Amino acid sequence: MKEILQALLLGIIQGVTEFLPISSSGHMSLFRHFTGMNPEGAGLFSAMLHIGTLVAIFIVFYKPIYELFVELFACIKDIFSKKFSFRLKDMSTTRRMLMMFIVSCIPLLLLLIPVGDGKNLMDVVGVFGSDNSIKAEGICFMVTGFLLLFGTYVSESTQRFKKISPFSAVAIGIAQFFAACFPGISRSGSTVSAALCCRMSKKNAVRYSFILSIPAVLASGLVEFKDAMEGTEIIPVSSLLVGVIASAVVGVFAIKLLQILIKKNWFKYFGYYCLALGFIVTIIGAVEVFIK
Repeated sequence: MKEILQALLLGIIQGVTEFLPISSSGHMSLFRHFTGMNPEGAGLFSAMLHIGTLVAIFIVFYKPIYELFVELFACIKDIFSKKFSFRLKDMSTTRRMLMMFIVSCIPLLLLLIPVGDGKNLMDVVGVFGSDNSIKAEGICFMVTGFLLLFGTYVSESTQRFKKISPFSAVAIGIAQFFAACFPGISRSGSTVSAALCCRMSKKNAVRYSFILSIPAVLASGLVEFKDAMEGTEIIPVSSLLVGVIASAVVGVFAIKLLQILIKKNWFKYFGYYCLALGFIVTIIGAVEVFIK
C-alpha cells in the first residue's frame, strides 16, 4: 500500500509540474531531497511517468498531432517524387509548422556531444539533478521566474504574429535545450516564454510548446528506460500503473488549466511563485552546506 501511495503522489507531482511552467525536474528533485522518498525501481518508474505525460499531450492535442503526422508522410512522398520545396511561402500552414518543429528540436542534439571518458554532455549536466545539493535547483527556479515574467511583459506590450519564423523556432529550441540541462528551469515555462518573446499568440505558444515536448519527453523516457534495463531495478506493476495513470489524468487537467490561465493573463503568477521558491530553496541549500 505504501508503494501505491508513493506512486500516486509522484504521478500527481509529475502531471502538475510537467505542464504548469514550474519545472517537473526541479520539483521532483526537491521532493526527493526533503522527503527521502524514492520508489523501488526509480529509474523505470520515472521513465513510465514520462509515458503518462505523453499520453496527456496526445489526448489534448490529438488533432494537430494527427495533422502533423499525416503531413510528415506527405513530405516524405514529395521528397522522393522531387516535389518538395524548402521555401516557406510555398508550404501549407501545417507543413510550415512541421518544419519549424524540426528546427526547434535541433538544439537538443547538443546534449549528445561527447566530452570524453565515454560520456556526453547529457551525462555531465545530469549531475545537477542527482547530487545532494539543491542550490542549483534554487537558482534555476529563479531563472524560470524571470523568464516567465519577461515573456509575459513582452506578450502584453508587442503585436503578435500568427506564423512562426525560423528565428523563433531556433530561439524556442535553445530555450528547451537549457531546460533539459538544468533541474528547476521549466521546459514548458521557458519554451512558452520564448514563443511569447517571439510574438507568437498565447494560444499558439502553448500548443507549440507542448507538441514540441513530445520528442524531448520521449527521448528522456527512453534514456531512463535503457538505464533501468541495464540495472537490476524492479517495480510492482500496480505501482507502475497507478503512477502512469495519475500523471496522464492530472496532466490533462494541468494543460487545460494553463490554457485558461494564460488567456486570463495569469501566466505571470507562475513567475512570482518560481522566484519565491527559488529564493527559499537557494537559502536552504546554502544553509545545508554551512551546516555540513
